[in-house]
Amino acid sequence: MKKVLSIILVAIMIFSTIAISTSCSSDEDSLIMATNAAFPPYEYKDGENIVGIDAEIAAAIAEKLGKKLVIKDVDFGSILAGVETGKYTIGMAGITVNDERKQQVNFSDTYATGVQVFIVKNDSQYTSIDDFFNYDENENPVSLKNPDIKIGVQENTTGDIYSSSAIAEWGFNDLNEDDSIKTDRVVRYKTGAEAVEALKKGTVDAVIIDNEPAKSFVASNSGVIKILETQYANEDYAIAINKEDTQLLADINKALAELKADGTIERIINKYIPAQ
Repeated sequence: MKKVLSIILVAIMIFSTIAISTSCSSDEDSLIMATNAAFPPYEYKDGENIVGIDAEIAAAIAEKLGKKLVIKDVDFGSILAGVETGKYTIGMAGITVNDERKQQVNFSDTYATGVQVFIVKNDSQYTSIDDFFNYDENENPVSLKNPDIKIGVQENTTGDIYSSSAIAEWGFNDLNEDDSIKTDRVVRYKTGAEAVEALKKGTVDAVIIDNEPAKSFVASNSGVIKILETQYANEDYAIAINKEDTQLLADINKALAELKADGTIERIINKYIPAQ
């Protein structure tokens, strides 16, 4: 079945630039947020500061909770482990909720719904998702049109998870009977920007990433790369919280509910994702 998806951002209060803290604090008055500042417009660096949708949500929540926001820029793959061990208070980095991650941390209510898309070079042979797969009579994928294809992703993201699954599950890998990878066609990079550079060099044939960062990468490489119109998967973004801190979970959900109700959704959308 072809996947057609949309993105819906929820209410967020608009705050100005948020400075990066260079050290963690054990102060109970601090809200220590782990992120990966290479995912615009959700989080990215503006000089020495981290800005973006997630940074502003966190600032709004911190103000409502009467806490000081401290942002730590770390590898995406270390965020949940850091929240799980108590190194960070929360994790916000366009983190998708799934069953595996729920085993590590609790998640707040959803604050955004994202879309995974393909980025390809402008002269690519791939023009839609149909160019990747061969389908059966029920329009389910059964094989790859190009068994030598390479897909670039940011490691540990849902783009990595989705593409690393079996072809029958809309992934790009051949798996053994125990679900271990038999043929790995996914190339993993520390950041989405590195994956895009690999695409431009021809190391990979396509990059799977969230739609909004994809727009930023394409805008920065006008005439070189493009986003395919056919979308790949949808996902809910939420805030990761330590499983033992149920009071913080309740407080953050309350703050999010208030932010959704206070009329700021138009401002945040217009600021980071202007209406077309």
